[in-house]
Amino acid sequence: MFYFLSKAFDFLLMPLSLLFMILLFSLYKLPASGYKRWLAVALLLLYAFSNNFIVNQAFLRWEYPPKNIRDLPGTYDTGILLTGGIIHITRLDTDHPAAGNSADRLLQTFLLYKAGKIRKILISGTDNKRRRELDLADGQQSRALLIAWGVPAGDIYLEEESRNTRENALLSAGLLKDRAMENDKLLLITSAFHLRRAAGCFEKAGLQVDVFPCDFYGGRFSYTAKRLLAPDGQALGNFTLLWHELVGYAIYTLMGYC
Repeated sequence: MFYFLSKAFDFLLMPLSLLFMILLFSLYKLPASGYKRWLAVALLLLYAFSNNFIVNQAFLRWEYPPKNIRDLPGTYDTGILLTGGIIHITRLDTDHPAAGNSADRLLQTFLLYKAGKIRKILISGTDNKRRRELDLADGQQSRALLIAWGVPAGDIYLEEESRNTRENALLSAGLLKDRAMENDKLLLITSAFHLRRAAGCFEKAGLQVDVFPCDFYGGRFSYTAKRLLAPDGQALGNFTLLWHELVGYAIYTLMGYC
C-alpha cells in the first residue's frame, strides 16, 4: 500500500502539478484581482524552478560532496549498487543496452572494483516483469556489462525484487544475511542527490555502510548572463528530480524508514 500511495503523492506534489493546481484554483475560485496575484506567484515559482543558478545551488546544498577513489580507506568487502535508470532500453528486441540517466552509478562501481576498492558487487533494484523475463532489466543488463568488462560473474550478486529505496535496503540486508555477509565492510553507491535517503534506509535495515556518491547534478562553474537570468527547460527537469527526492526523503523520515 505504501508503494502505491507514495507514487500517487509523488505525482500530486511535483512542481508542475503544484503550479497547475495553483492556476486552476485561482482561475475558478478567485475574483480577477486574486487571480492576478496567484498568477504572479505561479510565474515566480516557475522562474525559480527553471533558473540554472537557483537549481544548481539547491543541488550543491543537498548532494553529498564528491570523493576520490584513491582516498577511500582500505578495501570494502561489498559495493552495493542501486539501480534506477542505469540502462536505457529502446525496444524489447534490442541486442545491446544503452546508457540511462543514472549510468554513472555503474561506471563508478566498475572503477571502484578495478581499483581494488571493492571485492564483490551487489546490484539491487527491480524492473518491469516483461524486461526481467527477457533479461533486459536494469540489474540484469548492469551485471552483463560488468561481466563483459572483465568482472568475474562470481563476484556479482543480483537482488531484483526491490521497488523502492526502502526495499533496496531490506532485501539487500536479507541477501547479505543469507550469505553471512551482513557484517561485511560495505560501500553504498548511488547518485549524490539520493544518498541521504539511501544511507538512512540501509542503516535502519541494520547495515553499516560507507557511501560513494556519483551522478552529480550540482557543480562549480562559471555563469553566463543567460544561465543566470534565463529560464531553462533542463533546469526545470533537474529541479523536478531534486524535488522528487526531497519529498521522498520527507515521507520516508515521517514513516521512520530513514
